[in-house]
Amino acid sequence: MSEHPLELFHFCPKCGSQDFEIHNALSRHCANCGFTYYQNPRASTAAFILNNKGELLVAKRAKEPAKGTLDLPGGFVDNDENAEEGMVREIKEETGLIINPENVKYQFSIPNVYRYSGMDIHTLDLFFICHVEDDSLLRADDDAADLQWVPLREVYVERFGLRSIRQAVHRFLTQNC
Repeated sequence: MSEHPLELFHFCPKCGSQDFEIHNALSRHCANCGFTYYQNPRASTAAFILNNKGELLVAKRAKEPAKGTLDLPGGFVDNDENAEEGMVREIKEETGLIINPENVKYQFSIPNVYRYSGMDIHTLDLFFICHVEDDSLLRADDDAADLQWVPLREVYVERFGLRSIRQAVHRFLTQNC
């Protein structure tokens, strides 16, 4: 069994009391001031980006976790963004590609646990598909150390480092090959 998502938090963020106890699977409650803090999954996105040859854009991870393994462009949705806006922003940051949000189509979601700074971050990974005609702006940046277009028949699930990405790539290939 994994640790409680809020196991590292010992003091109430509102009043500073040590009476900040696990309330249920998603929250801690302060017996001193009555504040309840919920830790819900963070929204995260990843994109199956296809070019006009039907090749998939894959990234090599520049940072931990799973540094050096393959990944799909994507990342966390910011406050005040919808999932499509977050996906378009992440694609631009990591690849330089400019995607019209209207061309980003939702596919499916997978719950995940993302280990970061010694803490398990529960995420809901939202997967999208989009097509690009012009990849002249393509450049690896931000979390991507390298980018490459790969024919679908040469995409190997085991080369992807993050569990939910492997599951998603497997599902995508099963549906599209």
